Amino acid sequence: MKKACFYLVIIISLMVQPFVADAQEEYDPTPQPEAVVTEGNLRLTVLTPRMIRIQYSDTGTWEDRATFTIVNRNLPVPNYTVERDDQYLYLRTDSLELRYLMGSKPQASDQSPTNLRITFSMNGFTCMWYPGKDDALNLLGTHRTLDTAWGDNMRYKMDKGLLSRAGWAVIDESPATTREDESTIYALQQNDGQDFKWWAPTVDAEATDWYFLGYGHNYKQCLADYVKVAGRIPLPPKYLFGYWYSRYAAYSADDFKEIISDVEQNDIPMDVLIMDMDWHKDGWTGWSWNKELIPNPTELIRYMHYHGLRTALNLHPADGVANHEDYYDDMKVDLGYSSDYTGTLPWAIEDYDYYKAIFKHFLRKYEDMGVDFWWLDWQQHLLVDSTTLGETFWCNHTFFEDMRVNRPELRPVIYHRWGGLGSHRYPIGFSGDTFSKWSTLGYLSYFTSTASNVCYTYWGHDIGGHQGGSNDEELYLRWLQAGAYTPIFRTHALKDSQIERRIWKYSNFLQLREAVRLRYRLFPYLYTLAREAYDTGLGLCRPLYYDYPEESEAYEREDEYMCGPDMLVAPIYEPATDGVSTRKVWLPQGLWWDVTERELIEGACTVHGEFTLDEFPVYYRAGAVIPFYPVQRSVVTNPTEITLFLVPGASGEGRLYEDEGANNDYLQGGYSNIQFSQERTDGQVSLYIAPREGSFDGMSTERTWVVQLPGTPEGCDTDSITVNGNVIDSSLVTYDAETGVLEIRI
Repeated sequence: MKKACFYLVIIISLMVQPFVADAQEEYDPTPQPEAVVTEGNLRLTVLTPRMIRIQYSDTGTWEDRATFTIVNRNLPVPNYTVERDDQYLYLRTDSLELRYLMGSKPQASDQSPTNLRITFSMNGFTCMWYPGKDDALNLLGTHRTLDTAWGDNMRYKMDKGLLSRAGWAVIDESPATTREDESTIYALQQNDGQDFKWWAPTVDAEATDWYFLGYGHNYKQCLADYVKVAGRIPLPPKYLFGYWYSRYAAYSADDFKEIISDVEQNDIPMDVLIMDMDWHKDGWTGWSWNKELIPNPTELIRYMHYHGLRTALNLHPADGVANHEDYYDDMKVDLGYSSDYTGTLPWAIEDYDYYKAIFKHFLRKYEDMGVDFWWLDWQQHLLVDSTTLGETFWCNHTFFEDMRVNRPELRPVIYHRWGGLGSHRYPIGFSGDTFSKWSTLGYLSYFTSTASNVCYTYWGHDIGGHQGGSNDEELYLRWLQAGAYTPIFRTHALKDSQIERRIWKYSNFLQLREAVRLRYRLFPYLYTLAREAYDTGLGLCRPLYYDYPEESEAYEREDEYMCGPDMLVAPIYEPATDGVSTRKVWLPQGLWWDVTERELIEGACTVHGEFTLDEFPVYYRAGAVIPFYPVQRSVVTNPTEITLFLVPGASGEGRLYEDEGANNDYLQGGYSNIQFSQERTDGQVSLYIAPREGSFDGMSTERTWVVQLPGTPEGCDTDSITVNGNVIDSSLVTYDAETGVLEIRI
């Protein structure tokens, strides 16, 4: 006898809903005049109700150009008032009160509120900031590299971030302030005849330039406002969200083709195949093809592209251009060296002529061959000679901006190290040479999610670890499973016979491949999050305290994170016992769907889970509607079939974002959104699929929705399922008794 468990009502709108296309955001470093208050040598700019720029200049000269971190100050002017008495200037917004002792010079060495202070309310208490106050509760940001990372031995190097449990943080853009790599801040200006903004000394090298952020525990709003002034997080091309195969090894063209053949024969999805440094001639730094390994580079790259793969070349530019490089003589002439000069052309990317020459004579030629993007390495520890210009930041700026300006048909991207605040404008990040240890895998949960505190969401780690490994099959599996829920999914390692990164060489290959396949099923959810990162500044992987800022557990559980709004991920980073891993997981308040046990759990508790090697701790927020792709050879294809997983336990919603995937039309409205919502009442589940809003080149004109309802008891009456008011054909409804999933194809 069938049980009348619920009625399922599905409403699908087949209309395409147009909308007004977005205009590409223009960054203007000059604020509205109404936002500026000047008092003697102090200047205040009210950027938002909770963000105030504080400048002090002995000479009364103000930096109004963009700087490395801040590129836009032209925001709507918030409500504020200014009052003065015999001693003080008071500036009040709806959220902050600033008091300044007129005629004084605020300095970080003050360490008192006498000259300058800002107060605000948080959780019923009055909080105070003043220059020099220690931000001991700062929640940190990220670090340039994880080279030699073993567990959390690099934690002490983490930069300060934009968020703090104290409720405030300060961005210090003062020219004399030393950044983490001992570099300093410069201005950015557009010079005549130059392709994009170039570095320039600030107008007053001794000036104070602070941005006070007083957002309390409204962490999401802080990040949203930060990207308004520091620039948005660009959306990477779709292919970067697929599986990358990378290895520091002297692969020949035939080796690369063999890898491609093995991948295809073993039915492994893949989108990126990297050429590490041995693509070039001998030496750590090189600019010319190693023709012994790759006799016909153009043919090899065309072969990769024909098989649906993108590629990047690894660059180690620090040693400059030696005289044995192919186009050395041409570049030497362009730079004005004498004909009898035979020395190295020192690396000088800070010089505009040098930048133009290296691209003209080397890199542009390789881009014309088909190189898709560049991997910048071994420049991260250097400062440009005779300046305090940071090599890492400036390389990132130059290479990214060059692609944006000179390859406008492509969505710009580079692969590089973190160069300090402002680096989020140049995705994506390479975290460096970690050790292949369980403790390192454990640390990456914290490191990846915490980077969202500075909007550096696109870290790409060496899945499996870079060095010191022993082909531990279980460790590699757990690393891949965790990597599926991170922004960039890339396996890599050094030249070492003890390390293998070809998953088809392992005895647990089917489990490893399933982790890769999972990544591809997750793609629409992750790509929608990538668009959210552009719109809001929220990273794909986020600390729990973004959503639960007043819960102490949210700060203490560093080995858990939210993958977007609807997935709580708790990676396993200890070996199993008799094939079973145990894991404590804190679940915040609310209902959570345990993907492993296929049951709802009431949150505000710690669960003790057991997981076989095929299982992984992930919990879905009750009520979410999560889109999944079928497994495809590449993430680039927009499939005609998409699964909607309706998480039980509550009413809720979800979204599917799509665009062309490789061009920049998304900046001008070339994209679409589909909103989903489910409403659960006694005896009925209603799913509403809203009209698709927007359009883009190549979007699907037909689509099959596969609606999945987990937690459906066996024997439920399915005769009452309707789609747009019509009872569905029973042949389109299936039930899996083992998983408890009712599936409807529409």
